[in-house]
Amino acid sequence: MDAHDPAPAGAPQTRSAATSARRRQRVVRFLGALCVLGGVAWTAWVYSQIRYYETHDEARPAGAIAVFGAAEYDGTPSPVLRARLDHALALYQEGLAPLVITLGGRENGDIYTEGGVGRDYLMAHGVPEASIIAETESDDTEESVARLAVIARENHIETLDVVSDGSHLFRIHALCVAAGLKVFTSPRPDLRPAPLEYVIRRRLHEIASYTAWRLHLH
Repeated sequence: MDAHDPAPAGAPQTRSAATSARRRQRVVRFLGALCVLGGVAWTAWVYSQIRYYETHDEARPAGAIAVFGAAEYDGTPSPVLRARLDHALALYQEGLAPLVITLGGRENGDIYTEGGVGRDYLMAHGVPEASIIAETESDDTEESVARLAVIARENHIETLDVVSDGSHLFRIHALCVAAGLKVFTSPRPDLRPAPLEYVIRRRLHEIASYTAWRLHLH
């Protein structure tokens, strides 16, 4: 081809299309990196909040103590539920609140409810029935908080000490604040050093559950 001959038709367009494709790829990679970094930063922040609530006991004089439910076996509290109830009992015996609210419904096929089993356990350990409100309908943490808010309004309870596992309390606190409740968190003592795999699994569950709630993925 002579040096003065024109370039083949379409060559500039081909180079332009290739340049545009490379630009799009760079933008996609950049946005992908931003998403990854954002996800890492979010996970790190939620994890730090979970750790804070695991390690800080804010219990103080309040209108009531609320105990979040856990498994029960044919009317007997599981070790985890018993540990939560024992911690609530200790706060009650210290005189931090005149009322204990036990929370939790029943699993499919169960006869007993977590809230009812909690009430019976506390009564067996000296708490008068008149000092206990058992919520027995909720199926999960979010529903427990919604029902707790109703109980608090109906009984003119302005402040609550809330008891659960440490890893659970950041999400509980966030849900309670969103429901208009003023709460102070109090983690139940560990029964024994938990296996690392269990600890990681619980924290990952809470990170995922909190994130799903914030994103309204229910």
